[in-house]
Amino acid sequence: LFFRCVCIVGGGPAGFYTAQHLVKTRPDVQVDIYERLPVPFGLVRFGVAPDHPEVKNVMNTFTQTAQHARCSFHGNVSVGKDVTVQELQEAYHAVVLSYGAEGNRTLGVPGEDLAGVHSAKDFVGWYNGLPTNRDLRPDLRCETAVILGQGNVALDVARILLSPVDILKVRDLSLLRPCNNTDITQPALDTLAESSVRRVLIVGRRGPLQLACTIKELREMVNLPGTRPEMEASDFECIAKMLKVLPRPRKRLTELLLKVAVETPEETELERRNSAKRAWGFRFFRSPVEILPSDDLTRAAGIRLAVNRLEGEGEDVWAVTTGEVEDVECGLVISSIGYKSLPIDPAVPFDPRKHIIPNTMGRVQKCAGLYCSGWVKRGPTGVIATTMNDSFDTARTLLHDMDEGTLDISTVKPGSAGVTTILEKRGVKPVLFSDWEKIDSEESKRGEARGKPREKLLDVGEMLKVAWT
Repeated sequence: LFFRCVCIVGGGPAGFYTAQHLVKTRPDVQVDIYERLPVPFGLVRFGVAPDHPEVKNVMNTFTQTAQHARCSFHGNVSVGKDVTVQELQEAYHAVVLSYGAEGNRTLGVPGEDLAGVHSAKDFVGWYNGLPTNRDLRPDLRCETAVILGQGNVALDVARILLSPVDILKVRDLSLLRPCNNTDITQPALDTLAESSVRRVLIVGRRGPLQLACTIKELREMVNLPGTRPEMEASDFECIAKMLKVLPRPRKRLTELLLKVAVETPEETELERRNSAKRAWGFRFFRSPVEILPSDDLTRAAGIRLAVNRLEGEGEDVWAVTTGEVEDVECGLVISSIGYKSLPIDPAVPFDPRKHIIPNTMGRVQKCAGLYCSGWVKRGPTGVIATTMNDSFDTARTLLHDMDEGTLDISTVKPGSAGVTTILEKRGVKPVLFSDWEKIDSEESKRGEARGKPREKLLDVGEMLKVAWT
């Protein structure tokens, strides 16, 4: 008897959910998770908004998986650089690529490279402590920020920009509700405390019926202390007439949007809005044409938007420019139009148009023993639960192939022992889960000193020093 060795590339939700299903379902499977960073959990750590700690509770489940007798975590290993996918395939019966989407979709408009223009991925990484974004240093000395895109990430960014710092800054945990118990990084908190941003416009190319965020995210914006909504009433003409034919989730979202945008608020709400010093609003039927430069041509000073109209019916509507444009003065532009996966290794097929690994039910096309799960499998869409189901599906596919004999598990494979030998020769030292627990403990200790759940280490070198002492 011997273990069937499975390697998972990527220590985020897709990787951990895939591992969870494999070790729970088949007792002869040994799973090793390889992660480029010294720390696990991917977008749960670096993508989930700091004021959504309840969403991060899934890290407890991932920790249980990592501590399973037949699961091991190997951080600080960059697959495609420190070890090739082919070398992993030689060491394991199966390799699952679950490395997510680290690239940015670009706007493709003039001025995109000006100072003051950032991707939402980088901005979120900055306030969440992603080492590669620690030096972003966004300049928030402007009054108006424009966010391009209207999904949940766009609303996360808007909420962080407009939140009173006292909500993000926890000094006495006993005085604040648990949802205000945030792990936003101290450098981000210091920058936000000095921010001059008082108005955030959230721009989308289509209309209110195509708004991409969830009702939870919209409700949080509506209830954000110290802020008021500013909408264009003309954007909502005829929308109320459409409510009765909408599916229930879309109907509820649209009803809330209409209530905020066009209905006269009750007296208490009116008083709250009148006293608000910050404002936010959706701008529909708009697409970016150009980022307008400052007089010295070095940074963003505004954005030119094309005015759109919609063609088509129902869900199949698309935006068409009318020929009109409008300019909006702003000093900060954040592009939240989506992430994209990148190729990891020349030996792995990759669709450069869809930015995914071509696959059938998680089986990488024309590559026996190679699988994929998560965003690199289906594209960067959905919430954590979507990734969970997707990853379970890939795990089921892999186990089915084991059972049916289409995946060769007849020979003994060295697994992590073989990879460790390769890494040692190349001077690469993995961070084990027990090493990560030292980092976790240090971050919690530093957070406690500031009245926070944790103060994240922002430098990979410092992470490694803590892990190996």
